[in-house]
Amino acid sequence: MPPPSRPPTPLPPAPPHPQSTHLLLTTSHHRPNINIPDFFLTALSILFLFSSSPPSSSSSSSASLKPQFPKIPSSRSRRFFQLPSMSVSNSSNRRRFATPNCLSDWLKPRLASDSFASWGVKPGTKNVHNLWLEISQGETSLADSTPPIRTVNVVTVRVIGKNSRVLVESHQELSDGTVRSRHRPLSEKMKPDESPESAVLRAVREELGSVAGGEVRIVPGSYREKVEERYSASYPGLPARYVLYSVDAIVDGLPDGDFCTEEAEEYGESEEKKVADQAVTVRKHFWTHLEKGAIMEQKGKLESKTLTQPLVKAAGSLLWTISLAVLTVLVTVCS
Repeated sequence: MPPPSRPPTPLPPAPPHPQSTHLLLTTSHHRPNINIPDFFLTALSILFLFSSSPPSSSSSSSASLKPQFPKIPSSRSRRFFQLPSMSVSNSSNRRRFATPNCLSDWLKPRLASDSFASWGVKPGTKNVHNLWLEISQGETSLADSTPPIRTVNVVTVRVIGKNSRVLVESHQELSDGTVRSRHRPLSEKMKPDESPESAVLRAVREELGSVAGGEVRIVPGSYREKVEERYSASYPGLPARYVLYSVDAIVDGLPDGDFCTEEAEEYGESEEKKVADQAVTVRKHFWTHLEKGAIMEQKGKLESKTLTQPLVKAAGSLLWTISLAVLTVLVTVCS
């Protein structure tokens, strides 16, 4: 008979795989190091992400902060300069004010305090009495918005001289002794229900009348209309919409070189004599002749400066806030 079979001998357990052991040791005995520069970059990226992507719940409120200017007929050429966010409520409602003090009380909560405080103080600016006179005489309207939007109808007269050079007002001397740069053709705010042709004749009479005694002829086919939206140079911090009516004209009797004219009284026809006495008025106009290309270059520089100043200020505030937040996070982690 064959011998009885024996049960198979069990094999010894296999040793753990070297890679598994390495992973186990790494998990059990090592802690990840925090690299401070990497953490700084991560925190900064998160801050930029949140600052550039507002929560969806605030989408409706952020949309209301975009400029909402009343629509202008499409027949006019429109030149738009993007303004910082603003909220316009019922822009068709034009405000009237009994006194300059009432206007001042209405403006203060709707404008930046530092901007409003500079009216009539910063060289070349006007004060709240000027704005009140413009509104009361119908030259300017204010939309009931935050901030308010000033709308002005302006006639611009490009006086053509010899060799097709254009007469340009280089600067003005104001009643408070300051000087305001202009670098633009003859311009004048229009009266209520005044036609552009009547406004051209009145502008030449008021600002050039002391030296020009000849005929004024409007060049046929030179009439243009456009809209410009930007901050007002006369009233810092106040957004303005300028509806511009421009023509080319030939004015006989003007000097060939640079000259100066005097304006009698800017608000001479106003019934509010006491208010007009406190307003900043133009005393002298200084004129020169420039080529057309030089006029556009100077105007572009002035508009660029006016528009970039608020943006630079806002960018500086944002960077300061981000830097402070990142510094706070780093101090908390390191401690």
